[in-house]
Amino acid sequence: MEPFVALRSAAVPFARPNIDTDQILPARYLSRPRDDNHGAYLFRDLRLAVDGSEVPDFPLNQPHWRGARIALGGRNFACGSSRENAVWAFYDHGVRAVIAPSFGDIFANNAVKNGMLAVTLPTANVATLIAQVQADPAAEIAVDLPSQTVTGPDGAVYHFEIDPFAKKCLLEGLDEIAFTLNHAEEIAAFERRLGRDNY
Repeated sequence: MEPFVALRSAAVPFARPNIDTDQILPARYLSRPRDDNHGAYLFRDLRLAVDGSEVPDFPLNQPHWRGARIALGGRNFACGSSRENAVWAFYDHGVRAVIAPSFGDIFANNAVKNGMLAVTLPTANVATLIAQVQADPAAEIAVDLPSQTVTGPDGAVYHFEIDPFAKKCLLEGLDEIAFTLNHAEEIAAFERRLGRDNY
């Protein structure tokens, strides 16, 4: 997993509330293996028409936001059913951080496990960021995980909270299995002691 430390990028806005995981990654793509490019299915039914042509006014189809590595969401972003694939879709498209007033809990947990940062900021702060990137699509936002800050295009700095364990895993590029394997020697020593004490 690629470590997440700091990022500066254009930010694609998805301003409306309650965007769910079925909109982010339609259910018919759930059987695709992880090594498939899930970025191709990101918002598939909103981004592309039935004939496969791009919907012109969808944010990801705007030239200035095609390569955005940050997404801005509305309240209750990525709610709905549990599907890790929704995080894969963002990640494979190149998005490494999503900023919203609130998230579906499962999506936020899956984000950390897959190297993507989900930042919760007050509704007014997110609304300000969305308004700024809509007014100037070339504007960039900076996210710094060590300092736990988001810096808007106007230089305003917003602090966010994150679980210390999640922060450590993101900074070091560790999923839960890799974190556990980092303690393999201590685990082996414990098992040796346990085995000895049981005889």
